[in-house]
Amino acid sequence: MIYLDNAATTKPDEGAFLQAKEYVTQKFYNPSGLYKEGFALQSELKKARSVLLSKVADETAFEFIFTSCGTESNNQAIFSFARRGNAVTTAGEHSAVLAPFAELKNRGIAEPRYAPLQKDGRVDVQKLLALVDDKTCLLSVMHVNNETGAINDVNQIAKEVKRKNPRTIVHVDGVQAYGKLPYKLAKEIDLYSVSAHKIGGLKGVGGLIKRKSLTLPPYLFGGGQEGGRRSGTENTFGIMQFFYAVEKKFASLKADYERLRGYREKVWAGLDKDIFLRISDENTSPYILSVAAVGLRGEILLHMANDKGLIIGTGSACSSNAKTRYSRVILACGYDEKTADGVLRISFSPETTEEEIESAVGILNEVANDLKNRMK
Repeated sequence: MIYLDNAATTKPDEGAFLQAKEYVTQKFYNPSGLYKEGFALQSELKKARSVLLSKVADETAFEFIFTSCGTESNNQAIFSFARRGNAVTTAGEHSAVLAPFAELKNRGIAEPRYAPLQKDGRVDVQKLLALVDDKTCLLSVMHVNNETGAINDVNQIAKEVKRKNPRTIVHVDGVQAYGKLPYKLAKEIDLYSVSAHKIGGLKGVGGLIKRKSLTLPPYLFGGGQEGGRRSGTENTFGIMQFFYAVEKKFASLKADYERLRGYREKVWAGLDKDIFLRISDENTSPYILSVAAVGLRGEILLHMANDKGLIIGTGSACSSNAKTRYSRVILACGYDEKTADGVLRISFSPETTEEEIESAVGILNEVANDLKNRMK
């Protein structure tokens, strides 16, 4: 089976899993325990926290709070700071941001405002900034679009937002960027969400990077873990597996970036241009390539490819239960429903091989031509 739906989730890194195994079989203690084994675990979590943070941020300016996932991190950021006036985001955000924004309106907490997208999925920065005023309490923008791979210059956006309203809290959904792109967070970013299972970690572990000078109200109450910002006994095994996976991932980050960019272009070069239209341009994340088989149903192509041993996506896996069959992100990019209906998302990981790429191209061309001929 060829797996090319890595934007949805990645295979857990086996080496990291084996390294972390002792936190299930031996070091299973509660990190909050007052006995020496509990203190020892706190020390190990502190080391992991420091490394996970240092890969993308200045440790003197930011801190790392463990959560259960990127969705929880996004929700905590939004509901902790969108409490008055208006809150600004983009039309291309993940549902873990758009659903909380809709809830802000439902609860009468803050007025949600949405900036439009450009053709490749990046936000229209000027129109985004135009929505920010003296009553904007929060702005949330994704670093990498999970459907098109479009990269937003979040550091520059944050600087422009702070220049316009220094009191606006800037949150970035970095789930599709962390461990994949080379970058460091600007001091103007207040909050940044990450997730373990997108880069070889386990599901059930995430993080919220927070500017130290920012007071973060708790979203979950209870035992006071994570400095009182996120109660709940820490998932020690999951955190340490995340830590080991990150150590490995960042060691080859730049090499993986270049290699996967080559794979992405090889896939596009091999696809039948009489059928497929490119959605992701050359400046997007090398981990994602979205194309559209215009006039064909993407979901049908997904199942046909699956039957031949290829796993791909049609967009965000978290939107598979949506009532509409068309990707709201692709529509927001300005494409019509006929194009949006045929979208396929091909997403890579460092474990992807050139042989898999070649086979995937053959399968996609075969099933697309087969379906096209059936519809004549």
